[in-house]
Amino acid sequence: MREADELIKKTKSLDGRSYGGYKQLIGQWSFGDFTFCIDRVQSDPFAPPSACRVLVPLETAEIPPEMVEDKLGRTATADFLARRARKIFGTARAHGKTGSELRIAPVGQEILQRSSVTINAQGIELRLQVPFPAAGRRILGHNFARFLDYDLCELIYKVVCFGEDDGPDIADLTRHIHTLKDHVALQNILHERGWVAFVADGALLARASGISDLPMKNAVPFCLPAVLGEDAPSSLVQTVELPYSGKISGMAIPKGITVIVGGGYHGKSTLLEALERSVYPHIPGDGRELVATLPDAVKVRAEDGRAITGTDISLFIGSLPGGSDTRQFVTENASGSTSQAAAITEAIECGVRALLIDEDTSATNLLLRDSRMRKLVRTEPIIPLVDRVGGIRDELEVSTIMVMGGSGDFLDLADQVLLLENYLPYDATARAREVNGAEDAASSTDSAAPEWPQVAVRKRLLLSCPPPPAGRREKTRAEGTATLRLNREEIDISVLAQVVDPGQAEAIAYAVRALVTSANGKETIADACHRFAAEFDSSSWQAFAAGRYPAFLAAPRLQDIFATLCRYRHLKAHSA
Repeated sequence: MREADELIKKTKSLDGRSYGGYKQLIGQWSFGDFTFCIDRVQSDPFAPPSACRVLVPLETAEIPPEMVEDKLGRTATADFLARRARKIFGTARAHGKTGSELRIAPVGQEILQRSSVTINAQGIELRLQVPFPAAGRRILGHNFARFLDYDLCELIYKVVCFGEDDGPDIADLTRHIHTLKDHVALQNILHERGWVAFVADGALLARASGISDLPMKNAVPFCLPAVLGEDAPSSLVQTVELPYSGKISGMAIPKGITVIVGGGYHGKSTLLEALERSVYPHIPGDGRELVATLPDAVKVRAEDGRAITGTDISLFIGSLPGGSDTRQFVTENASGSTSQAAAITEAIECGVRALLIDEDTSATNLLLRDSRMRKLVRTEPIIPLVDRVGGIRDELEVSTIMVMGGSGDFLDLADQVLLLENYLPYDATARAREVNGAEDAASSTDSAAPEWPQVAVRKRLLLSCPPPPAGRREKTRAEGTATLRLNREEIDISVLAQVVDPGQAEAIAYAVRALVTSANGKETIADACHRFAAEFDSSSWQAFAAGRYPAFLAAPRLQDIFATLCRYRHLKAHSA
């Protein structure tokens, strides 16, 4: 390994030369307390910034060993340092550092495993982007040398060295670790007690706006006493004990069918959105730290125009005019009802334990059909969810949480009914039973729903289906959390609400490329995604990047890799 003095001297000697001369700096350079690695140099000043790493021993960072002795501690610490780096580097840029700058991935409200900062027994690794300075296409060697000699050390010490006066605070890190471990403990409790979700008393669920995931100022907290109802304590009210928060009370949503009702603007969708996001842990101060949902829960919705390849949608779509086989359904342009039917069956095929559904983003004709329409239309191929949700619960053991504001058809199927009024929750299960009893007595028996065949979903085998030719250069990238690109192919993932970080989308893009290229027709889609996600879970970022330099990836869920793969228009699959 070469010394920093040599790097600085070499950088000065490159001043005024053509930009390609920066490639001479590739390698590892010792700065005493840390190592600066230049892995890839950008081709010109207007290309994506150069890829660099900083390696810092744990002794230099002065992180107490007990904080990083287990995987959760390392994940929380790495996430904490990524946020710290983002803040410090942004402040330095705002103050006009002229030599160069350090860039790291943006972070959201969720604590995620990221490639930008990783921790192991050897120490801390920060993966950065560094735009090497130039005037036109000529190297500004003295500028970059000054940055390396002065600014680089100062910035790195501020980010990772807990012993420095202006370094990170150990109390803040401790709180970050405890928050993650409490959330994981809460998700374990969900599994042990047969719950789908838990919302702590006092949680702040509302967000600042539709484009901001920050907590809303002066939001109404989730209030536990309201859940008690009018006459007797509700079974939804439960107490749990967590490792660091101790005993907390809150609302537990059991397995089964839960219907969330209430007037418009009273908080129904806000609660559901909090549940969909709480498959992940949230940072201290977010308001949703003690809200947890089963980690494999999936939000499903209608999605006009998506492709469907070989999905068994016979659970919801029966015989079609023309004799199309709905057990291996194929279309390039699905309707709202067909797309949502596919989304539900794909989630079940993937092995989820809970479905999250909002009436506002659903196809009405897939959700329900009233008695008059049943009498009038006798050849309807769509089997509505209201006729299937009980079987999904009983035969497939998949729970459903759904927001309904305009129809009571699901109330008589619900195991629990939650009423939102002025953002406050009430257990309306008993009241819904009374309403259903009165309605049933007044209704005609000939409008009852027909009996449908047994509930089942077929799995599919994944066949090799590589992306179309790349042209001059292969492309694997994400555009935010909305679109993935595999060469010339776009995959729209904007409806996958639980892909919350651009780094997750980037990782999913690499995962899908690897899966569709290496498939051999012997694995189901679910098993292939599970195997790939397991490789990632062992912290092998390279498994997601096919040998490339994965600077800014974040851990995606197996369910979101699966859902993205199902939207790939060149997918090839057949029933197992």
